[in-house]
Amino acid sequence: MQYLEASQESAIRLISRGLTGPVVNLNMLRFRDVADYSASPELAPDSPISGSEAYRLYEQATLPIVQRHGGDVIFSGSGGHYFIGPEAEIWDHVLLVRQSSVQSFFAMAQDPENMKTIGHRMAAICDSRLLVIDPSQKQEQ
Repeated sequence: MQYLEASQESAIRLISRGLTGPVVNLNMLRFRDVADYSASPELAPDSPISGSEAYRLYEQATLPIVQRHGGDVIFSGSGGHYFIGPEAEIWDHVLLVRQSSVQSFFAMAQDPENMKTIGHRMAAICDSRLLVIDPSQKQEQ
C-alpha cells in the first residue's frame, strides 16, 4: 500500500492527541524515477525530471512557508535500507521538520502558497510516511 496524503481520520487522530507546544515531523519519502506531473501540468518543467529533482523544487518553494508558520527543517538527508526493519522498505529521503505546534503545522499545510506548490511533492513521491513526534514526552530512564 502506498501513502501519499493524510486522511481525514489521521488528522482527527492527531488533533485528539491534544499535543501542546512544539512537534517534530519525521518524513520518510520514496521518489519516483521520473516525476509524474499529470495532476499538476502547470508545474511541470519543460523536460522530464526525476522525483528527487521535483522534491527539491517543492522544498525550495515550501521552506519559506514552513518558516512563516513557525517551523524549520532540522535535518534533511538521504535514506536507504533499514538497519533494523523490513528489508524490502527503502526510503530515499528522510526529513525532520520542527513546527511550533500542531496548529501551525495545519496552518502551513493549508496555506494557499503551499497549495500552489504541493504538485511538486505529489509528482515527486511514490510513497511516504509522516510521524508527528511530541518531543516533550521523554522516556523515563
